[in-house]
Amino acid sequence: MKFTERAWEIFNESINDYHKYDDINRQIENPYDESNLIEHLLYKKNWIDTVQWHLEDIIRDPQIDPVEALSLKRWIDKSNQERTDMVEYVDSWFLQQYGNVEVKEDAKINTESPAWAVDRFSILSLKVYHMQQEVDRTDATPDHIAACQAKLDVLKQQHIDLSTGIEELLADYVAGNKYMRVYKQMKMYNDESLNPVLYANKK
Repeated sequence: MKFTERAWEIFNESINDYHKYDDINRQIENPYDESNLIEHLLYKKNWIDTVQWHLEDIIRDPQIDPVEALSLKRWIDKSNQERTDMVEYVDSWFLQQYGNVEVKEDAKINTESPAWAVDRFSILSLKVYHMQQEVDRTDATPDHIAACQAKLDVLKQQHIDLSTGIEELLADYVAGNKYMRVYKQMKMYNDESLNPVLYANKK
């Protein structure tokens, strides 16, 4: 099975598991232990994305209490950091997989690491799931359903294109046509030593 096929299966497993309860406070029950490292990472990555998807929905409620909104905003910030960390873990896994490949002298580097492409793939699985929900609504107008079906068709084409692009990138790594590096994102706003607002308040 191709990497993207397996990843898509795991992402949808995570999404379906979440929606059994549809509760942002529910703790993850990862069915893959760390002996199945990439499966473990992919499931956890998508679970974080799924919870954050619903946090983003909730915080846009025009009637939301401002105090609750601030709390959710800080939760989303924390989730974004966790999401970034998971991408770096996945990239480290890829780096280990291709660590012994003999890289060609004219090998090129990609503008996007494989894990950041997988990050977009995970988000795409959520878009497909929720757009399908809109298509299946029985309380929506025919125009709404038709518009959502057109969007769903585009998302499904994106699934084909993105999975193809990821597989081609991985094939280039295997062949030594491209090489990869793992760069830390170095987000500054969460770091008390780098965010001027945070370190000013510590004085």
